[in-house]
Amino acid sequence: MSANLPDYYFRIRENGAAVFRVDTENRQRRIDMEEIATVNVKNGNIKSHGERKLTAEEQALIKQWIEKRQAVLAARDVDDILRAVDHMNLVTQWVQSKADDAQIDEVADVLLMAMHDLRSVLVRKKAERLMADSPETND
Repeated sequence: MSANLPDYYFRIRENGAAVFRVDTENRQRRIDMEEIATVNVKNGNIKSHGERKLTAEEQALIKQWIEKRQAVLAARDVDDILRAVDHMNLVTQWVQSKADDAQIDEVADVLLMAMHDLRSVLVRKKAERLMADSPETND
């Protein structure tokens, strides 16, 4: 293992992470990890572990990690959507070129409902944004 270990380790969890202080300066020369906090990435909450008080440096480090993690998750969301668009195109090609009548019957209703739902939400969101961006006319 590398001699240049980080001072802190973030174990990813469902909505955030458990934060550990890494200690290699001990008599047994082993890696000790002391849990110091839990983090919720969605709301930014930081809770110290047990009776421990986080230093200002630790809080700043954790907040910086939260910002980076939120950026990674946001980029993944967009990438997932763009992959879904690619997949929709592949489904279209499959329906047009390979699917038989029974396969189309099996998937058509659920696909149409999902596409209708998505279209309705997209149209509503775009309309709301356009209404918010346009100057009001009170004539």
